[in-house]
Amino acid sequence: MTESIRRRLDAFRQQRRVQAGSLITSVFGDAVLPHGGRIWLGSLIRLLEPLELSERLVRTSVFRLAKDEWLRAEAKGRRADYQLTPAGHRRFEEASRHIYSSHAPQWDRRWRLILAVGEFDPRERERLRNALFWQGFGALGGDCFVHPSADLTAALDALVTEGMADFLGRLMPLLAADSLSGLSANDADLVRRAWDLEDLAADYGEFVTTYLPILADLRRDRHAEVDDEEAFLLRILLIHDYRRMLLRDPELPDVLLPADWPGQRARLLCRDLYRRLVGPSERHLEQHLRLADGAFPPLDPSFAERFPDDDPLVAIAL
Repeated sequence: MTESIRRRLDAFRQQRRVQAGSLITSVFGDAVLPHGGRIWLGSLIRLLEPLELSERLVRTSVFRLAKDEWLRAEAKGRRADYQLTPAGHRRFEEASRHIYSSHAPQWDRRWRLILAVGEFDPRERERLRNALFWQGFGALGGDCFVHPSADLTAALDALVTEGMADFLGRLMPLLAADSLSGLSANDADLVRRAWDLEDLAADYGEFVTTYLPILADLRRDRHAEVDDEEAFLLRILLIHDYRRMLLRDPELPDVLLPADWPGQRARLLCRDLYRRLVGPSERHLEQHLRLADGAFPPLDPSFAERFPDDDPLVAIAL
């Protein structure tokens, strides 16, 4: 194990408070979903034990995720598999598209709007805001949600999946008229009002500072040994840290982002390091990921599509 990998794993273990539920959702999205989306609870406990998450903490977190309808249990005798609910599956599929994408989306210079034109009580409005936030929409006041490139039909379909079909009659999706060529002051002002990019940029910078030394070590010494378990643990922390930023990232087109935006650098760093961890981490999963009946769920062939051979990955200057 390189010193930089040891430092990252130790830093996680030394945290006073671990958001175990959030980490477990990262495990499901990155490691379990490509293997059919289900896992025996005992297997999940074993996989997370080296990060010093206790069995009790993992069990409690999984039960809470099930209560919140992210996961559901399927009994197999005295054991149980846990798998993603339809809503949880959709959330992870969307997150995967962002995590493993190479480039920021192109912009047709038209804004997508969803207007709340009907009556919403405060609880409903907050539920709607949170659901659209998941999809990258920014808020302009309490009645207008905006995004430069979202698919409005898919956005409304996602609300149905989230159990908000009765909201649709009170919403009006709109496609704004073409913007002027070039970045207008109105576009820049809208971005500032709808999204807080300063805090997000700082978090991206911290991510690069944390993981770039690890990538640099692996690049310098191609024979550096990262055993299978270490590769799995680092892969999970890498995706966990990156995913937490993506949850707040609207994935704006480059033309709408500030100069020297660190998000693309973080994206390329994540992809490059991830590629180096996939092989040994999958060997670890083959040994330890099990269903309640003891079977190993094979890797979905589509997993390889995350990193096609012709992917034009841009090298990061060290």
